Amino acid sequence: QTDEIEALSSIYGEEWCVVDEDEKIYCIKISDCLDHPKWTLCLQVILPPGYPTAEPPIYQLNAPWLRGQEYTELANSLEEIYLQNLGESILYLWVEKIREVLIEKAQSSDPEPDIKKTSEEVDEDDGEDLLLEYEPIQEDSIKMLNCMTSESQEDEELPPIHHGNPITDRRSTFQAHLAPVVTTRQVKKVLEKLYENKKIASATHNIYAYRIYCEDKQTFLQDCEDDGETAAGGRLLHLMQILNVHNVLVVVSRWYGGILLGPDRFKHINNSARNILVE
Repeated sequence: QTDEIEALSSIYGEEWCVVDEDEKIYCIKISDCLDHPKWTLCLQVILPPGYPTAEPPIYQLNAPWLRGQEYTELANSLEEIYLQNLGESILYLWVEKIREVLIEKAQSSDPEPDIKKTSEEVDEDDGEDLLLEYEPIQEDSIKMLNCMTSESQEDEELPPIHHGNPITDRRSTFQAHLAPVVTTRQVKKVLEKLYENKKIASATHNIYAYRIYCEDKQTFLQDCEDDGETAAGGRLLHLMQILNVHNVLVVVSRWYGGILLGPDRFKHINNSARNILVE
């Protein structure tokens, strides 16, 4: 494992991200082209003790455009590669297979996704604007977190949105927002509602992740978005998995104040998210 990780780290450079060294959790950002990428995807992997000889990596594919049939086909391709190379290191093969799919997608007639901002974008925001007022979460909302409803008209209603306490460090400010959700339509509605707020819309990054438990299939529907803050969405989703929360959307807004924070920014994103989840 150590040899493979060292090799991949040198091959992929900044595209390779260590989420948790102790737990062997890594994230690889893959794109169709290094200079002007149209399609990107984050592959998050957990390497169990038995990998590569006896166990496959546990993986997750994160991309806002990856849905349904496309997700299934790509997942099947990765599983096929594992079965063809039992007992061998396969992460490099997985990454290159995903890149091949992205290149094919870029060369096909698929419309280009929205161009996203880049990390640590310069923002003139002086931080003096008032942030959204912090609201404690009401008991009714907590009940809703565990309430599954069918895909009915009820799902069309906008869930209550709560805003956490802001965290400020070296002129950068982070604030989490949370809403109970049971369908992806509700996720979309909450995001649209948040973006109606000029303060949130002007944030340098709005990172989000959601987890919805589908009781009939006994599986999780989950996804995340970096919004230009590379690997932040995957880390946020991983935090939600560790805390075992479901039927919830968490958005973390970051207003960049002109001073680079380095890895501390991930700490603030996760802390603001954890605080609002615990609250």
